[in-house]
Amino acid sequence: MAKTIMIVDDSSSLRVIVGIALKGAGYEVLEGSDGKDALSKLTGQKVHLIVSDVNMPNMDGISFVRAVKQLPAYKFTPIVMLTTESQDAKKKEGQEAGAKAWVLKPFKPEQLLAVVQKLVLP
Repeated sequence: MAKTIMIVDDSSSLRVIVGIALKGAGYEVLEGSDGKDALSKLTGQKVHLIVSDVNMPNMDGISFVRAVKQLPAYKFTPIVMLTTESQDAKKKEGQEAGAKAWVLKPFKPEQLLAVVQKLVLP
């Protein structure tokens, strides 16, 4: 059975690029256009990993991570931040919120896939 990964980014072109890489590696993909939209789509189905941007309208990535970690069904879902933010303070804030990894944009699809494969639980 394919593993499901949610991509949360306000850039539709970035969701397409990440989606192509993930689908090419055999993953199912869910998409959210920002934190609020993504939260509304987390309805109890199994999501094996979430890839989220930090800077988004309505609900930013760090607030989104905090909200996901409050949901019993997703408390242990690994979250990877995919962002242009490289400051240590932001990374620390993301880790404290519950993010497991930090990948900088622009990224290489194989770099993202390597992180995903490490974090997706069997």
